[in-house]
Amino acid sequence: MLFLVGALLVLGVVLGAVAHVPVPVGVAAGLAIALWLAVFAARERLSDRRRTTRAGQARGGAR
Repeated sequence: MLFLVGALLVLGVVLGAVAHVPVPVGVAAGLAIALWLAVFAARERLSDRRRTTRAGQARGGAR
């Protein structure tokens, strides 16, 4: 519950800051964050596949 309150507080601060910048700056910042999250998700997915493949090979699974 405390985590949720903190997350909402941070969201309010970020939205308040974005309200005071020009629209193109806010859009550019949003796109940068979306790109960063997409790259992070792709890297996590690839590293997860590598980990499961290595674990299967270590146990003598399919090659």
